[in-house]
Amino acid sequence: MLRYPATHPSPSREISMASATAPAGCRGCPTITLRAALAAVLVTAATACGSAAPAKRHTSYVPRTREVTVTTVRLLVREARGLYPFLAKDFAAGGVLDGKEVYGFSPSTLIAVVGDTVHFTLINPEDDQHGFLIPDCTEDDVGSFVLPDCGVTLPPQQVTHATYVARRAGIYPFMCSVAKHLPMMSGQLVVLSPEAMAGAAPPETRTNSTKGASP
Repeated sequence: MLRYPATHPSPSREISMASATAPAGCRGCPTITLRAALAAVLVTAATACGSAAPAKRHTSYVPRTREVTVTTVRLLVREARGLYPFLAKDFAAGGVLDGKEVYGFSPSTLIAVVGDTVHFTLINPEDDQHGFLIPDCTEDDVGSFVLPDCGVTLPPQQVTHATYVARRAGIYPFMCSVAKHLPMMSGQLVVLSPEAMAGAAPPETRTNSTKGASP
């Protein structure tokens, strides 16, 4: 009797591994090979994956109106020398704040996107006069400001309104127009391009947005 080594399957074993025999009692039923069955499964899976609709992505930015509130803030001034004794030396002749006082804008970084209309509410709660000025604006930028020369005076203890239409992408420094408050009292208006906002959700679908501080 011919014996096969343990490492070599018998012919009948090869047949049982390569094909699935027809059910008992079924004459003429086709024999389905295991390889053909696997191929059919893979084709079905590939067809299902290919028919799935791709996820939609928002790629166009719709300009919006932004309400931005900016407040002037008193930081280190001469009136505070009694509270902070070290300021006496700072404000003295030759001191680090000689001829200066430290104020700020809050917030100091503002963000918009090309095409946006920005409504500024500028609050000066102090008894000192300030200004809100964008010094590097061009004639085109001047035309986008409702107020002339890209600047506005901020009288003491008053609220001033201004409107700006963002027409060009870029970083625009702004500052106080009072010389002794410079260079400390300053900030920046960042105007993003619409391409930078590609894929961002429309305004109505955003959540946890910060007023005046986020695109």
